[in-house]
Amino acid sequence: MKRFSWFNATSLTFGFAFLYLPMIILIIYSFNSSKLVTVWAGFSTRWYGELMQNEDMLDAAWATLKVAVFSSTLATILGTMAAYVLVRAGRFAGRTLFSGMIYAPLVMPEVITGLSLLLLFIGIGLDRGILTIVLAHTTFAMCYVSVVVSSRLTSFDRSLEEAALDLGCSPFEAFRLVTLPIIAPAVISGWLLAFTLSLDDLVIASFTTGPSATTLPIKIFSAVRLGVSPEINALSSIMIGLVTLGVISASLISKRAAVARAKDEQAAAGA
Repeated sequence: MKRFSWFNATSLTFGFAFLYLPMIILIIYSFNSSKLVTVWAGFSTRWYGELMQNEDMLDAAWATLKVAVFSSTLATILGTMAAYVLVRAGRFAGRTLFSGMIYAPLVMPEVITGLSLLLLFIGIGLDRGILTIVLAHTTFAMCYVSVVVSSRLTSFDRSLEEAALDLGCSPFEAFRLVTLPIIAPAVISGWLLAFTLSLDDLVIASFTTGPSATTLPIKIFSAVRLGVSPEINALSSIMIGLVTLGVISASLISKRAAVARAKDEQAAAGA
C-alpha cells in the first residue's frame, strides 16, 4: 500500500481549495457591513435581515421550491417506471428507441432542450408559468433518475420477488412490498438528484418561464447583471448551508440504514 506522499497532499489541498475557497469567501463577505462586496467594512448581519424583507427574492425562492418538489417527484415516478421497464421487460419491439429517448436528455445541450420545449408549449397554446417549468424540469430530470434506479435494479436479487409471488403476492404487491423497499435508497437518491438539478437550472427555466413565474436562479442572474449586491451573497450562503445540511443528513441516514441492514443480516445468519 502506497504512503500518502507530500505530492498527494499538495494536490488534494489545491483541489479542495479550488472547489471550496470561493464559497468560503462568499460566505465571509455575506457578513460584510459595506454595500461594496469587495471592500470589507466590518462584521454585520444586516444583509440577511434585508433579504428576509425582499419580497421579490422570497417569491422567487418559493416558486423555485415548488417547481423543484413537484418536478423531482414526477421525475422520480416516471424515471423509476422507465428503469423497471428497461431492466425487467427484456427484449421488446422498440426497446432501443425507447432507451435512446430516455437517455437523450443526458447528452442534449440545455439550449436545444429549452428551445424545443418552448416551441412545444407555444404550439399547443399552453401559457408559460409554474406548470411549464415543472414539465420541462421533469423531462430532463427523469433520465437521471432512470440511470440511478436502473443500476440498482440490475444488481437486484430477483429470487426475493419470486419467493413473494410463490407465497401468493400479486406482481404489484411483490413490487410494493419487496422490490420498492429494497431499491428505496436508489429512488431517494434519484429524487434528491432531480431536486438538485431543478434548483440549479437556469437555461431551461429561462426558456419555459413566463411573466407570472420567476425562479431563483433567473432572479439571481438578472440581479448579478446589474452588479453583485450583498443580499445575493447572503442568499447564496443560505443556499450553501441548506445544501450542506441536506448532504450531512442524507449521509447520516444512509449510514444508519447500512448499520441496521448489517445487524439484520448478522441476526439472520445467526438464526
